[in-house]
Amino acid sequence: MNTKNYITPTGHQRLKDELLQLLDVDRPATVQIVHWAASNGDRSENGDYIYGKKRLREIDRRIRFLNQRLEFAHVLDPSTRESTSQVFFGATITYLNGQNEQKTIRIVGVDEVDVEHGDVSWISPIAKAMLKKSIGDEITLETPDGLETLEILDVQYL
Repeated sequence: MNTKNYITPTGHQRLKDELLQLLDVDRPATVQIVHWAASNGDRSENGDYIYGKKRLREIDRRIRFLNQRLEFAHVLDPSTRESTSQVFFGATITYLNGQNEQKTIRIVGVDEVDVEHGDVSWISPIAKAMLKKSIGDEITLETPDGLETLEILDVQYL
């Protein structure tokens, strides 16, 4: 956990927004529910109290996690990178796969992964294979179906 947490400015803001939501809205509301439920008497069979305490522990755990992730965050803005054909963190890469299908991915931080939108972690196998490669390079990627050759068609920093 003490390694750098590379992240884009958008991902960093998303983590901060979630932390503020938990601290300013979710946690106070849950504390209020637990307080109300505790005032109702017998806590051993009080579902609101039991669930509220459990939810409070989950919120506190998430707050600790987010604080730790933000503490070690190293924000890298891809839009400030000089134009280059080489792949680094934050690159949006268009490539041709083994089935001659054109695909696009963006290399982002671990906390930003969204495969449906093509956002892959910088420590994922495909990102590791592409890092420091350039337009026109062919990469051999080991997949569950065997080796696949990918060709980098375009690299952009948006």
